[in-house]
Amino acid sequence: MDNMVSVGQQTAVAPKTSQTEMMVNRQTQEVQGAIFMAKKFPRDEYEAIEKIRRSCQRATLAEQAIYSYPRGGQNVSGPSVRLAESLAQNWGNIDYGIIELEQKDGKSEMMAYAWDLETNTRVTKIFGVEHKRDTRNGSYALTDSRDIYEATANFGARRMRACILGVIPGDVVDMAVNECKETQKKSYGELPSQEKINKIEKLFKKDFGVTKEQIEKYAGRNMGDFGADECTDLWGVYTALKNGQAKVEDYFPVEKEVPDPFADSRQAQIAKEASEVFDNVINEWELLQP
Repeated sequence: MDNMVSVGQQTAVAPKTSQTEMMVNRQTQEVQGAIFMAKKFPRDEYEAIEKIRRSCQRATLAEQAIYSYPRGGQNVSGPSVRLAESLAQNWGNIDYGIIELEQKDGKSEMMAYAWDLETNTRVTKIFGVEHKRDTRNGSYALTDSRDIYEATANFGARRMRACILGVIPGDVVDMAVNECKETQKKSYGELPSQEKINKIEKLFKKDFGVTKEQIEKYAGRNMGDFGADECTDLWGVYTALKNGQAKVEDYFPVEKEVPDPFADSRQAQIAKEASEVFDNVINEWELLQP
């Protein structure tokens, strides 16, 4: 942990050099300065809550703010990575990020953290990320550095989200989630336009191969009858799938075809009838010959 070179929110292990030592010392001074400023200018919680409320009233954030996931036979909604980041920014005096501690043998050792500089409350999660990608046709190893970075960043963002939510009061988080839901419903109206419903259908089909019939079965009604609640829930499902927090099968299970025990006999009967028709045609044709 002594030799870290920070690149945005990602950090890589570096050899111990004079330049590295200088960067470590600079980071230490930055942390000390951040703590000093947090103590000197503590957050106004009432103002912070109002800032969070106003940010949740933006339709662009509200659409990405909530994800839904299946648990115990029902869907549970929660704040997404985007909402967690917005909460941290508006709550103030919070340092958060993702660090790559080590990379070897096709695996990265990662750390996500969130640190409330005022209360000195810190939540840290250390986890491993294998350099592979899972698909419907199986998994394969990642060798390209960009693919590896995207995989580790994706897994890290979810852990970072949990860390941020661990240092922000739960009632503030609940308020933000409810405010985002209300913003979504207002943008849809009581009866969402067909254009918005079509947008949902096209996104599910394009990104995850989910058909209109699967969506209707999940919602329990025709898409033409969708209201604000159905659209809000589906956006939550889409966000969860997009962020890799769930799989398509969790919401839209593929039904296995039940084999027809009489299929062979039916095919045999059809073939027999077709053969008889063909024979009759041949016989009639022969009768017509001079």
